[in-house]
Amino acid sequence: MDRLRIVGGGRLQGTVTIAGAKNAALPQIAAALLSPHPLELTNLPQVSDVDNMLSVARLYGARVERNAHSTTIDAGDIVSREVSYDTVRRMRATVLFLGPLLARFGEARVSLPGGCAIGARPVDMHIDALATLGAEIVIENGLIVASARGGLKGARILLGAPSVGATETALMAATMAVGETEIVNAAREPEVADLAACLTAMGAEIEGAGTHRILVQGPTGWQPAKHHGIADRVEAGTYAVAAAITGGELELTNARIENLAAVIQVLEIMGASVRPSNRGLVVARGGPLRAADIVTEPYPGFPTDLQAQFMTLACCAAGTSHIRETIFENRFMHVPELVRLGADIALQGTAATVRGGAALKGAQVMATDLRASVSLVLAALAAEGETIINRVYHLDRGYEQIDSKLAQCGAEIERLRD
Repeated sequence: MDRLRIVGGGRLQGTVTIAGAKNAALPQIAAALLSPHPLELTNLPQVSDVDNMLSVARLYGARVERNAHSTTIDAGDIVSREVSYDTVRRMRATVLFLGPLLARFGEARVSLPGGCAIGARPVDMHIDALATLGAEIVIENGLIVASARGGLKGARILLGAPSVGATETALMAATMAVGETEIVNAAREPEVADLAACLTAMGAEIEGAGTHRILVQGPTGWQPAKHHGIADRVEAGTYAVAAAITGGELELTNARIENLAAVIQVLEIMGASVRPSNRGLVVARGGPLRAADIVTEPYPGFPTDLQAQFMTLACCAAGTSHIRETIFENRFMHVPELVRLGADIALQGTAATVRGGAALKGAQVMATDLRASVSLVLAALAAEGETIINRVYHLDRGYEQIDSKLAQCGAEIERLRD
């Protein structure tokens, strides 16, 4: 397994190109299976989660052509077949194939998903949404078995919570349901709106994406399409923290400031400056770091995918920060590793109290999930001495060439290959 060696204490300076959004790319790969016509996706990030999702699409029979600039998925000859659990266990997003396969073929058998162990994240809302459209669904032997022999019918889907994944499943399935589908309490995340833009390019008729109420007219008459994905707001937020935690200055090209309002607000409270540039935005810090209180919420609130990174920033800030996690109940697995580096963090349920200001010291640490692993990279950049981060395959799931990008900005970082 690869490891990262980081010697901290340096100031980051330079430009980081923000890759395409992983969390936008994954549902768009699944959406390609709805249509018999090719879908060309540009700005897909070069990360292992995307590679794995494309591999699953191939197992269903899709032809995938990928180069440095674009990926074309031709699902003209796919079949709805069972894909083994061993293939899908590494990532949760494979459940997103359920809606497209069911909508196109009237049946689907998809393994219950794996992925990061950051909470229960049940698939109940995905199943309920499809059932509302007329599907019959059972769970047997670790499989979700769905059928809709007479086709899906448009309906009013009321989600119990604004789940991103359930909204995406409902949205994709509704494109092939007869009549109008209304999705209420839909997730408002930019990745959902980007999926809707992709589906619209493919021929779908969708209104309201990015709001709590989405209307879909079906069934769709599909057409060949091309879609350019949005930039990754989580990656942008992560590098923004890297600039702040090292007292440096980074230009984040391709970053979209309008998708980062809640993040920028906290950055500025904590002492960083954020300004737009012709190519994205610039994040810098010259003065001291200050404590801040954070509560994770669905978009447009503060994103759970940046909670670990900002907790690390709080460890280096003067004063006490209070962080409450409301999305996933088990998303503090990075805390014991931060404590190994010298952080002062107390946990009580889904709340953390961070007493900042103490100098972090390099040590051996272990990555436990995607966002936890990058929080350790940030801590290592600020720590005195050498830090070794083990199990960095988690990082490779969602961050494109993070070691190279940081090195180009002055970080002393290298990948150690066993």
